[in-house]
Amino acid sequence: MSEAEATRPQTQVLVADDEESIRFVLREALESAGHEVDEADSGDAALEALSTGRYSIAFLDIRMPGPSGLELLERIDALGVDTAAVIITAQNTMENAVEAMKRGALDYLVKPFSLAAAITLAEKALRTRTLQAEVRELRREVGRSMAPGGERLVGRSPALLEIFKTIGKVALRNVPVLVTGESGTGKELVANAIHASSPRADAPFVVVNAAAIPRELLESELFGHERGAFTGAVEARPGRFREASGGTLFLDEIGDMPIELQAKLLRVLQNGELTPVGGRETLHVDVRVVAATHRDLDVEVERGRFREDLLYRLRVVPIQMPPLRERPEDISLLARTFVSRYAGELSEGATGLADATLQRLERHDWPGNVRELENAIKRALVLHTGGVLTPDDFDFLTARPEPAADPAPVSLEAQVANEVGELLEDPDPSELYRQILERVERPLLETVLARTEGNQIRAAALLGINRNTLRKKIGELEITMPGRSRP
Repeated sequence: MSEAEATRPQTQVLVADDEESIRFVLREALESAGHEVDEADSGDAALEALSTGRYSIAFLDIRMPGPSGLELLERIDALGVDTAAVIITAQNTMENAVEAMKRGALDYLVKPFSLAAAITLAEKALRTRTLQAEVRELRREVGRSMAPGGERLVGRSPALLEIFKTIGKVALRNVPVLVTGESGTGKELVANAIHASSPRADAPFVVVNAAAIPRELLESELFGHERGAFTGAVEARPGRFREASGGTLFLDEIGDMPIELQAKLLRVLQNGELTPVGGRETLHVDVRVVAATHRDLDVEVERGRFREDLLYRLRVVPIQMPPLRERPEDISLLARTFVSRYAGELSEGATGLADATLQRLERHDWPGNVRELENAIKRALVLHTGGVLTPDDFDFLTARPEPAADPAPVSLEAQVANEVGELLEDPDPSELYRQILERVERPLLETVLARTEGNQIRAAALLGINRNTLRKKIGELEITMPGRSRP
């Protein structure tokens, strides 16, 4: 061992898993990286070890005898020890990911996982002990579990797993979130998951689509109006902000909001204050705002269609939803989920999806993203006659056209041969030599003159001819010099 390695501080690591093979490979990898490792084969043994407070990081299996990994996260908080925790699980679900991050886990590893990732996490825990204060605070603020029922984000791809982690972290913080991504990627489901995982889960979740409401009615829809404020206002209305009081307001397609309303929205985000249309009294609202758009708001700001200060207020925490084509590993899981959800309602005998069908779905590009896949499953179920869905049930999906191959470059000799062939088709071909020379000379001289910006001395030097010869050719071929128009 080198002197540097001998003096390097070691991370004290606990590996708690009821699978001996997992404990063995983690111990070997971490010890080879210079860390000290203890093992526990149950939740009770892990709790006893953690109570010593000696560990910088603990790898905790989510399912083992005694307290689970998630339960141990809460016990760590109660113990008041400064130990970062990583949940290990073979059950890669949204609920596990969100719940682990809500309870303060440093990270979340899915079996089989990379040993290099485990080593990196151990070293991160050693280098960044100051982050543990924030982690412990997150654990103390354990929120509500995901609300039962309803649509959920579905997927196990790395990209979606990172989004689950972000949801778990941001749910407990009362800050605006901006969700971006193509139409049909599930931006509203992200907003719903944030709400359901937050302390506001029992309060309303209100949705407003800025693109679906006429601009002259949008202000009243959002902020409410007093009776008689405008023609047709026969009674006062509270508006969506007040309807969402104590809960979450999801502003979908925020990029389509008229710029004249954006200042009023900014005021609500800054001060929690609004004034209904036709009203004089300033009202206070307690609402968490999650916004979404398929537009590039930075471009909209440059074009003067979106306020830059509003963008900064909305984008405290950005979440970018990847298109379905970038997470193909989620397609099979989503397809099975939709079949399970709609088979009883739309089909008389659908029992699942054949493997070949799943492969067919994974090859499709899904320009409409998850929404297109969901509708495709519904259509197939309606027209299905029973049994498993086969590839034939999805013949309506248009295959992505193969990109046209770039044409092979044509040599100069081939081009001349083609020109000669065309001239020889003339009933009385003559002066072939002159005609071919003209066809070749003109583009040659025009290209060289353009490259030299009309400098005839440089052009003649490049061509290897006398300047007078070049001037004569320019006149004979009536070549227009760069920067001049032909008479």
